[in-house]
Amino acid sequence: MNVTIDWLAFLQVFAAALIGATAIVTFYALGLRLLVRSGRAPIVSPAEFTDAITVISEKELKRAAKQAAKAAKKSPLTEGQKTLALIGAYSCFVLCGVAVIAGILIIVVGH
Repeated sequence: MNVTIDWLAFLQVFAAALIGATAIVTFYALGLRLLVRSGRAPIVSPAEFTDAITVISEKELKRAAKQAAKAAKKSPLTEGQKTLALIGAYSCFVLCGVAVIAGILIIVVGH
């Protein structure tokens, strides 16, 4: 029994995975950044988890929401710039989804 490895195919898969992961993380980070710049900072409500994860209280959540609203009011951007940043953020999130769907299609259809 002789086992051979197609190293070129291995490198192609490695490069595709590295480029895909980098693109998804980059677009997601850029989308979050633009979302914050548009004055819509995501605030996550507290949830109940195991003891390994610290849960914030309702008071801390209200304080974070208040600080986010205050920061949004102080933004030096005009309303047009905020709208453009929001459109850019949503576009980045759409690109993340497209990259994930394209990867799944390549795996499913490529075989």
